Amino acid sequence: MNIILYGVTALLLILSFIKDRGKTKNALKKAWKAFENILPQFLVVIVLVSLMLSLLDHHMILKLIGSESGWFGVLLAAIVGSVTMIPGFVAFPTAAILVNGGAGYMQIGAFISTLMMVGIVTLPVEMQYFGKKLAIYRNALAFVFSFLVAFVIGQVMEVLA
Repeated sequence: MNIILYGVTALLLILSFIKDRGKTKNALKKAWKAFENILPQFLVVIVLVSLMLSLLDHHMILKLIGSESGWFGVLLAAIVGSVTMIPGFVAFPTAAILVNGGAGYMQIGAFISTLMMVGIVTLPVEMQYFGKKLAIYRNALAFVFSFLVAFVIGQVMEVLA
């Protein structure tokens, strides 16, 4: 599947280059700049996750956020996701690394959903723009909703496995 995607991308890039070299070169320059901006964050998170995976043995990961950790692991992952501030393009590969390291699907579902929807770090800014009551209400609802997301992901992955 990856070969097909890369092939289609290369073909479209060639067609774009044939149609308008200047626009294609500008688009590639912008893409490279975006890549340069993303790379440091991506590498730091990957290194931290890799370090965590090397320090914590497989059994410890399973105990904390593995499938066997149950709702305690979901709660722990949700809390970590709520206070962590990393962009989605870094979060999803990180989640894949954690799943490969033994993390459970429900736990990772809670982590990713709170990471994307709950912003404890950004709460002061959100309060400034939306008001204290609305900001807290939105974050609390998002936190609770992440457990529903975790449950649904757990059920879907159980059926697919």
